[in-house]
Amino acid sequence: MRKLPLLIAAAALALGSGPALAKKQLVIVVKGLDNAFFEAINQGCQKWNKENADSEYECFYTGPASTSDEAGEAQIVQDMLGKADTAAIAISPSNAKLIAQTLKTSNPTVPVMTIDADLTVEDAALRKTYLGTDNYMMGYRLGEYMKKAKPDGGKVCLIEGNPGADNILRRAQGARDALTGQKGLTELKGEGGWTEVAGCPVFTNDDGVKGVQAMTDILAANPDLDGFAIMGGWPLFMAPQPYRDFTKPLAEKIAKNEFVIVAADTIGEEVAIAKEGLVTALVGQRPFEMGYKAPSVMLDLIAGKAVEDPVFTGLDECTKDTADTCIQK
Repeated sequence: MRKLPLLIAAAALALGSGPALAKKQLVIVVKGLDNAFFEAINQGCQKWNKENADSEYECFYTGPASTSDEAGEAQIVQDMLGKADTAAIAISPSNAKLIAQTLKTSNPTVPVMTIDADLTVEDAALRKTYLGTDNYMMGYRLGEYMKKAKPDGGKVCLIEGNPGADNILRRAQGARDALTGQKGLTELKGEGGWTEVAGCPVFTNDDGVKGVQAMTDILAANPDLDGFAIMGGWPLFMAPQPYRDFTKPLAEKIAKNEFVIVAADTIGEEVAIAKEGLVTALVGQRPFEMGYKAPSVMLDLIAGKAVEDPVFTGLDECTKDTADTCIQK
């Protein structure tokens, strides 16, 4: 009879030494894994995991291999929402309308938020909050830097990413509003002295090399161009050497504000490029902070706590003169 308690104790010990139960997932789905900006979000997510190793929740970072794979991102969102261990989800929509349709079809029962990029205003009710950059203000600051350098206006080309990315469209609107002093213009035709040249804006689908090639082609076709407003840092942080090769012949003009390049983001080699005088100004986001804060915001949503909408992270602004001190530590 004494063998029975021993067997029960042994079984309990065996169960206790088995693999830990799977954690509930706080999922972050980004536009693509091929982008240094989103890797910074991942680093913030992993820092949260390290600091909360005993939590029953885990930050899980995923996305399609390519930033241009809109359908792939939508499929991942649908798959994650179908998993039993998904407790909440934060999405950076590559195509805002497609992700909105995916959410309507999936009808999720877990909290949904957006990160880095938002849904359109019309679809905002599909998510609880947005965490990330004030994209309109980011674009506005880019426009202000360009206007300061060229107060009388000029010919300009906007370099954008994915035509369906709401965050980029908001930046472009902010830039146009700052340049002209008017709100809501979708194309500049002389307002405030600013004109967008033919072929612009250019949509690069977040491809750095494509962005540099577009800038090269636009300048060749418009030798009297006064500058570029780049709504994402892709040409600088994804193709730094081609970008340097393109801008080095323009360095003297950039230094004298005869030619102006303003660009979003401060990641990769962007700040070094600013220090070299190959960009007039950078207005950067804080992707690491987004990834680090997202799990805590999702936990508040799970708990039913009141969460602000939006939750903005700050901006870092860099020029050649401030390159050594412009990034928040």
